[in-house]
Amino acid sequence: MLTDEYRYKILKLIEVNPSISQRELARELDISLGKTNFCLKALIEKGLLKATNFKNSKKKSAYLYFLTPKGIEEKASVSVRFLKIKMREYEKLQAEIAELRDDLKRQKESGK
Repeated sequence: MLTDEYRYKILKLIEVNPSISQRELARELDISLGKTNFCLKALIEKGLLKATNFKNSKKKSAYLYFLTPKGIEEKASVSVRFLKIKMREYEKLQAEIAELRDDLKRQKESGK
């Protein structure tokens, strides 16, 4: 359930904004609040994130999330994996687009 894509995006979002709420994370990731909570708990259990309550927050459920040293290392390695996946997807799309263009060109030429 916790794919490299979600792992990468969560670690990236938290690195930029440690006080991001679970609701904001869910909205940014376009996933349910329950799935967001599951993913955060999994990252905390793996030692990649640490969560601490806001000291001066009126909301007792408000947390600050921090990447642990292990989390920083994981973010770097998952970034490389995620980039490789996206590059393969991009190359496949480029090939599909080229093929579609060729098909349209052939159809146009045969219709003349």
